[in-house]
Amino acid sequence: MNQVLTRIFEMSIKEQAVKSVFWSAVERFSVQGIQFVLTMVIARVLSPDDYGLVAMLGIFMSLAQVLVDSGFANALVQKKDRSERDYSTAFYFNAAGAILVYLCLFGLAPLIAAFFVEPRLVAVTRVMGLTLVINSLGIVQQARLTVDLDFKRLARASLVSVLVSGLVGIWMAYHDFGVWTLVWQSLLNCFFRVVFLWIFSRWMPRQHFSWSSFRTLFSFGSKLMLSGLLHTAYTNCYSLIIGKYFSAAQLGFFNRAYTLAQFPSANFTNIVVRAVYPIQCRYQDDMPQLRNMFLKYMRMSCYLIFPVMVALTALAEPLVELVLTEKWLPAVPYLQILCIACMWDPVMKINHNILNVKGRTDYFLYAEIWKKSIAFAILFATVPLGVSAMCWGLVLYAFVDMGIIMFYSRKLTGIGYVCQFRELLPVLLLNAVTGVCLHLVTFLPLAAYGKLLAGALLGTVIYVAVSGVFRMAEWQMLLSVLKRKRG
Repeated sequence: MNQVLTRIFEMSIKEQAVKSVFWSAVERFSVQGIQFVLTMVIARVLSPDDYGLVAMLGIFMSLAQVLVDSGFANALVQKKDRSERDYSTAFYFNAAGAILVYLCLFGLAPLIAAFFVEPRLVAVTRVMGLTLVINSLGIVQQARLTVDLDFKRLARASLVSVLVSGLVGIWMAYHDFGVWTLVWQSLLNCFFRVVFLWIFSRWMPRQHFSWSSFRTLFSFGSKLMLSGLLHTAYTNCYSLIIGKYFSAAQLGFFNRAYTLAQFPSANFTNIVVRAVYPIQCRYQDDMPQLRNMFLKYMRMSCYLIFPVMVALTALAEPLVELVLTEKWLPAVPYLQILCIACMWDPVMKINHNILNVKGRTDYFLYAEIWKKSIAFAILFATVPLGVSAMCWGLVLYAFVDMGIIMFYSRKLTGIGYVCQFRELLPVLLLNAVTGVCLHLVTFLPLAAYGKLLAGALLGTVIYVAVSGVFRMAEWQMLLSVLKRKRG
């Protein structure tokens, strides 16, 4: 009887995880896909200068958004005995914090414009900053839907808001609104998403602000906020430094390569982490079950994302030539190096996630301080050596990141470096074989599209065949999920 109950329990977790990951993926990739198409249409009308104005605000808006959230969304999901008072307290704090941060941004607008020697940034900053206030009104509603694993409604809210705001953006672009097209598109996207989050969550604040709840949530979230500020500042440093000390063309090649390398790894890992986080939080006190889930999620994530990154590395040249044209070929070496750095995202973020699940955001902060101290040292050491050296510095930092975060996650799970590497070894060997075969495809006397097609077919056949022959657990699980869907 106990074995039957255990089996039912395990199947229930699997079903929850698969369903959560599916709808999280639908939201992430469908929204980004629609945004990509709409952006391409709008970009045909607007000038690079229009996009440049908005991009200048990137670091300020990113840091401001981290301050507004303050880690409260994660704190609500992680808290086991969350109450209506907790939700209301988080709502009032996020809203008040957003207004305060917006007023600071409003006042700093002239200084930001003076720094970039661009007077138009004063008005753009002050209007664009309103997205902070709008977003703050939906943070708790999103957290509630996440707790309920209701990623289907989250997907609907995102899809409708992106579609409506994108269509308005196209209309404005063709009616000569210039940079304001991008500003109002962003505002409308935030507005409609918050409206639908309120409708779907069916929640509004009913309790008063509680200092007791605030202290509990802030104790957890403040450390995530400080970690987020460090990470955001670091990730924006590369563009600032390359733009300052190298040519604009090299910055363009680096940014395009970094965007391509990060897109699959970051998006897929975020999908998995966001979907499984509330599930893991439910079993935060059941360490054997949590360890089992931790290893399975990590292996499955790497099994799915490693081949994509390996393929991007091996087929970077024909991909860039076909998608971005020959003028972007200098970005190929950067892309290949950055793919090696970004492919380890699943390992890093799933180790990060376990710290949040266990409520040890102090470990999260300590790890971030150590990591970013070393990261900045690597960055400044590689700047005099050129952009390629800076890219290799990111590869080195990826391994530093994994080493430090594994040190802290081992304190909670008992799963150390050797155990995690042993779990990933079959996946690594499989991808090494696939990568060598894909690299050989680039020597074929074919056009770019031919190499990509041949590489995709060959890589898929090899990956599936080897997985099937050696009966890899991840492949068996995917087959069982597909069979249940068909059934």
